Amino acid sequence: MGSVVISVDAELGWGFHDVANYSERLAAARVGWKRLAGLCSEYEIPATWAVVGHLLLTDCDGRHENHPRGPEWFRCERDRWADRPSLRYGPHLVADVAADPVGHEIGCHTFSHVLFGADDTTAATARAEIEACLDATSATDYSLRSFVFPRNSVGHRDLLAEYDFDCYRGVAPEERTPLNKLREATVGEPEPRLVTPTVDEHGLVDIPASLYLFSFEGRPRRLLTTVFEDPIVQYARRGIDAAASRDGVFHMWLHPNNLVGRPEIARMRAIFDYLDERRADLAIETMGEVAARVGRTDPPTAGHSPDGV
Repeated sequence: MGSVVISVDAELGWGFHDVANYSERLAAARVGWKRLAGLCSEYEIPATWAVVGHLLLTDCDGRHENHPRGPEWFRCERDRWADRPSLRYGPHLVADVAADPVGHEIGCHTFSHVLFGADDTTAATARAEIEACLDATSATDYSLRSFVFPRNSVGHRDLLAEYDFDCYRGVAPEERTPLNKLREATVGEPEPRLVTPTVDEHGLVDIPASLYLFSFEGRPRRLLTTVFEDPIVQYARRGIDAAASRDGVFHMWLHPNNLVGRPEIARMRAIFDYLDERRADLAIETMGEVAARVGRTDPPTAGHSPDGV
């Protein structure tokens, strides 16, 4: 028996603040969050919600002058988002997820979505991001033990160990091209990617990704799904079947802001339907539970803070 893990990059606007072009995903940030949380509750599926630490604040000056990146990095708070606190803050959203009886895990997605693997991200910047995120949780019961790198840009893993994180989401074994996705949708792939968590040189458990649930979007998806079933749903089902039949982890991930409309919700419902059908044959785990099973530590508890806006 294997297991299925779902990790969530929970960032509201912070995943877009350094991007020039905005999309409908930004408008769907909070709605998508609630949609995904609702689906998890409906199907009783726990996930690791890796949260951008700034979301736990209720107010700030929009400058963060002591941060190594300086006020320019946070400019969006003072201009484009000056009148949009819903993109900057969300402590009650996190609290609701943490309090859900399905047993979600609250993890870390840095403080302001800095790419740890970027050439200009110094150790001082990475340290500041970790410390600011931990400071933001100081008034809560959240135990941040799992880490998800923004845009899967892996770096400064030594600092994760220093600050007592247990695990992180590693990079998928291989990148799936649009051609591969088309082939998977039409003729299938014999071996869905089950991953094997391993302990790295820093003592951290690397839990690689298997499938980004919204990696096949836009016009190609619309054209293909007029003839074939959604290829991501097909691939996810095969991965779930693989986890039900042998050892390994099928690790799916997404952003709440991916759930922008009915087709995206239908995709998640179809995947959750199938996972619910097969749950007697596999385990559904959080990243922290995988780390505990591999031998790193005891499984974390989500905790709950009654405070928030």
